[in-house]
Amino acid sequence: MQFNHFLSSYYPDKAYGGDRLYADMIEQAIASERLGYRGVTIPEHHLINILLVPDPLQMAVKVASVTKRIEVVTSVSVLPLHDMRIFAGQAIQADILCEGRLILGVGRGAFAYEMARMDVPIEISREKFDESLDLLIALFTREEVSWDGKYYKFEPITVMPRPVTKPMPQLMVAALVPEGIYASVKRGFHIQTTPLDATFEKMKAQVGAFHRGKAELGKAGEHLRLALSRVCLVAKDEADAERKLSLAYDYYGRFNNVFTGPGIVDNGAIRLLPQKQTIEELSRNLIICTASEMVDRVAQYAELGIDDFIMNVNIGHTQSEALEAMQRFAEDVMPHIPKSATTRAA
Repeated sequence: MQFNHFLSSYYPDKAYGGDRLYADMIEQAIASERLGYRGVTIPEHHLINILLVPDPLQMAVKVASVTKRIEVVTSVSVLPLHDMRIFAGQAIQADILCEGRLILGVGRGAFAYEMARMDVPIEISREKFDESLDLLIALFTREEVSWDGKYYKFEPITVMPRPVTKPMPQLMVAALVPEGIYASVKRGFHIQTTPLDATFEKMKAQVGAFHRGKAELGKAGEHLRLALSRVCLVAKDEADAERKLSLAYDYYGRFNNVFTGPGIVDNGAIRLLPQKQTIEELSRNLIICTASEMVDRVAQYAELGIDDFIMNVNIGHTQSEALEAMQRFAEDVMPHIPKSATTRAA
């Protein structure tokens, strides 16, 4: 298993400013490469102060320009919000400028508040995503593409420039429901998933669906990768872990407001709402602990055959605390992950 750092922009205080927010992300990306992470992931969200990156491809090109080795993954580009005739060219350009290090993670969108205000209601996002993905692949892999679907109708066009990465930029599909994961694997896609703040058992079902689909593909699926994200933060000590857990509890109070809740947003700031689960339940589901406990808990993930563990540490603390947590993980946890798990995923 290898490790990926989630450049998850979150600023509960809007006065912090977008310039400081994105400077922090770039600094974390540079630190990720220095510390030995395999890559970084970049979200796409609009109109809210959580996971706020309106243009992940633009951020990917910037990250690639200040690094030399790490993969740069979108997590995820929300296809229903884009016109595929424009997006295909943008993705090809970004892949070229990232010198082949781009992995294009794509998904249907998650926040009803955001989708509705972008004129793509969450209720239609699944079927629009499915058509958009089929069209995107056609535009990547074929010239003179015409289309007659529900959401797109147009005469033959050729997206320019043509992809340099053949046959197209690497695609990774986001899915949360096990059967959706299984179906996407059977189509030959890498997978991004997350249990969010849910239990380890829910996460095992997601991982199991990936491996079931991959096994059924046989040799044709040997190259497929599973990336799984989780709030995962190495605390200095027990007191620090308790404080960071409290921050994470507030983070999910805002996240769930726009993910499964009513979507109450005040001038771009997501309102903090009461949680259904207790902070004790959340502590069992997230991985916020000292390094000694972290080694054992992360090893459980490695043993399941996850290829890329995407770690979200940005839950409302300072930039210096985020960088310190990244370094503690690299120095005190990474070297102790069982070699058998690391070798299997290599």
